[in-house]
Amino acid sequence: MFKRLIGIAALALSCTAQAQPQPQPTVVDLPTRPGVTQRMLVITPPEPKAAVVLLAGGHGGLQIFPNGSFKWGEGNFLVRSRQLFADKGLMTVVVDAPSDRQRAPFLNGFRQTAEHVTDLQATIAWLKTTAKVPVWLVGTSRGTQSAAYAATVLQGADAPDGLVLTASILSDDKQRPVTAMPLEKIQVPVLVVHHQQDGCAHCAYTDIPSLMAKLTHARRSHLITATGGKNQGDACAAFAHHGFNGLETDVVGQIADWILAP
Repeated sequence: MFKRLIGIAALALSCTAQAQPQPQPTVVDLPTRPGVTQRMLVITPPEPKAAVVLLAGGHGGLQIFPNGSFKWGEGNFLVRSRQLFADKGLMTVVVDAPSDRQRAPFLNGFRQTAEHVTDLQATIAWLKTTAKVPVWLVGTSRGTQSAAYAATVLQGADAPDGLVLTASILSDDKQRPVTAMPLEKIQVPVLVVHHQQDGCAHCAYTDIPSLMAKLTHARRSHLITATGGKNQGDACAAFAHHGFNGLETDVVGQIADWILAP
């Protein structure tokens, strides 16, 4: 009888927890440059502890619709994991290409430009003003080229409060890889997350030491090495080891814990 009552109580608590509505995402069109806006999908949990700006890989043209759905990129590691970040108490912002880059090549050839940095600077400033919490840039794959470059340029009050690089671009014959950037300019904390079996030719795990070695002025830096999970499709695509397939909850949990650590 005693065990039966415990079961009923646990079920009641489970139902109560499930009945609590999740915060609804909102779509925000933020003015960033004269005549240019940047569309963002924003999830705001109750009393957020920090904010994460999620920068997808590939060409980055998510083409977010007014209802919050995506024309492209729904399967991207950060995009598909957005609710996991919010569940950890982080205000979560998925950033689209700006309004003047809403057709091919989208962010290709644009990620390391002054205009792109201005767009991200406006996003950081908006979050610091509205949410009044620390703001972290989080990039994956080619999104690491956006996040790392912005972090090398933005300083002082304009800088993000931290940087997370997942599945970093470590070699590239078309655009400057993260390892070729002046990473010594970054003074904020930097977390690097990489899958040991990442099969993408631009993201060899053996190149990670050269990335970590350049974070000489970061307030703190740390490497999280992922292993296992699922490996499906193109080695550089979202559902291979490159995209932390099957490890989303664990990887996002570790990222959130590191961001929120004292």
